[in-house]
Order: sequence, then C-alpha cells, then structure tokens
Amino acid sequence: MILADGLFHSGTELGRSIGCSRSAVWKAIHSLCESGIEIYSVRGKGYRLAKQVELLDAQTIVSYLDPKTAAALRNLEVHFELPSTNTHLLKTVNENAYGGMVCLAERQTAGRGRRGRTWVSPFGGNFYFSLLWRFSIGAAQLTGLSLAMSIAVTRALRESGLDTVSVKWPNDILVSKRKLAGILLELAGESSGPCTVVVGVGLNIRASAPGMSAIDQPWIDLESVLRRSVGRNELAGKLINHLVVAIKDFEQGGLAPFLHEWQLCDEYAGQEVVLHLPDGEIRGTVRGVDNSGALLLAQAGEVRRFHSGEISLRAAASPGATNREPLL
Repeated sequence: MILADGLFHSGTELGRSIGCSRSAVWKAIHSLCESGIEIYSVRGKGYRLAKQVELLDAQTIVSYLDPKTAAALRNLEVHFELPSTNTHLLKTVNENAYGGMVCLAERQTAGRGRRGRTWVSPFGGNFYFSLLWRFSIGAAQLTGLSLAMSIAVTRALRESGLDTVSVKWPNDILVSKRKLAGILLELAGESSGPCTVVVGVGLNIRASAPGMSAIDQPWIDLESVLRRSVGRNELAGKLINHLVVAIKDFEQGGLAPFLHEWQLCDEYAGQEVVLHLPDGEIRGTVRGVDNSGALLLAQAGEVRRFHSGEISLRAAASPGATNREPLL
C-alpha cells in the first residue's frame, strides 16, 4: 500500500504506480475511507493517511520469532483482506495434518466473536490473527484451553509494556473494564481422538472512533493505553511466541500451569456478577475457576460450576442502580 508511508501522494502518482486512472484512484480512496481508514485529501498535494501504518509482513514477523517457535510452525501467511482468518484456516484442516499454521489479515469482512457476534475489523490498525494447531488428544481433554490462551495473550501484552491488563472469564482481555482483545477457539475432530484447534485473536492496537462505531460495548486500544505507537509486526511475533509456548505447556499439564496467573489477572474475582444463560439469568459471587476452566460461582453457600458455551458474564448492578454495562 503506497500510502502506508504517511506522505502525500497525488492522484496522478498513485494512478501511475498502480496502472489506473485518477478517477479510479478517487474511487479506491473513497472505498478505503468507507472501510474506516482516515485519509486526508489536500488540493495540490494529493492524499495522505491520517497516521502512518505499519503493514504486516511475514518475513518481518518471522524475524521476531524464537527459534523453537519458528521450528514449530509450518507456514505463516499475511493477507490484505479475508472474510475471517479463523474460517480461512478451518478450510485447510484436512490438508494440514501436522498443524502449526498461522494466518493474519489487515482486514476482515466477516470476522467472528463468541456467541455468533460480529468482530468489527477495520483495515490496518488492529490485529486479526489465527493459529491452527493439531492435538494428539481429543476435544474433551481441551477444556480450559481458551483460558490458557488468554493468559498467553496477557503475557505478550506485558512483554510489550502493558502492566494493567486483566482477564474476564472465559477469555476476554480487558483494560479498565474495557475490551482490548477477544479470543475465539474453534475445533475440528473427534471428542476422544486427535483434533485440530484454530485459535483466533482479535486485538485493538490503533482504533479510531469511526472505524469502531459499530461496537456496542466499551472498548480500548493498545496505543491509547501505552501512549505510543506499537510495532504490529513485533507484537505479532511476541504473540505467536507466547501462544505456541502456552499450547505446548497445556499439552503437557492442562490448565494447571496457568491457574495462578489467571487468579492474579481475574477482573471479577470475589465480585458479584450476573451470568446470562440461554434459559435465564443467575446471580452469584465469582470464586475463580477450577482445573477444567469452569467458572466457580457462589450462591447461598453453594458453589456451582459453569462452562463457557453460550454463557455471558457481566458485573451485577448494586441494589437500586441500573446496570448499563453491555454484555462482552
């Protein structure tokens, strides 16, 4: 993308570079603006991005990988646009018996979150990533994997300088109770035999209000918290390193190696919350999670266990107050 350098480029220059007319350039610029990219247009100067963009580059990302991580991966792809990075890798499950596939995209047109929600995916500022991994164990033994993946993401963020990150069961990443990142796991295979998991991560790095206008819940982006620019390729390398290490640790020890970190990061530990289930609501106090990743909820002296599935958690409103916190 020629405009990625943050400098002004005239319509004539752009047209010459990509082999099209100035009219076609104008239409392309208009399309980019509609997708959420902020572009300045100045008569006599041309077009310039509001902020310089570091485009994702496979070779640069690989340069940030630890040798053991690089050896564990079979392929790393970067796409300009995909409907969904998760969907893209799921289509290759039968072709990738050994796993170790990574896919990133600058933009998603049909990104997905938990419970069938749409993941808003504007171009170039955020992070849309999926990792395909092949497990020798069955899907039934992977309960708690999503929590382990959320801890891996928090580790990568801390390595990048973010100290205020927390987690919300089962796998949302928060800063000041606003959503910074989300994780979506999708499985293919038998419950008792070898299976394949695609770990999808959506992370807000540089998010503009116009590009995120469709989101109906509190959100935040990494650059706003750190108050500096973030190298997207370097962050991608760190995230892949931590996810691969966490997956290998999970294969060896399940969720147990991650429980202490989860307890330290749990945003709602000891707080009263409301669980929204398909058949109603349940109120109780969070008592952490068990070794399988199930949420422990205390009610009238009894502790009940809840697995993620179609469950959503939010803070309970205090008596007499109106709780306007959207479901995350």
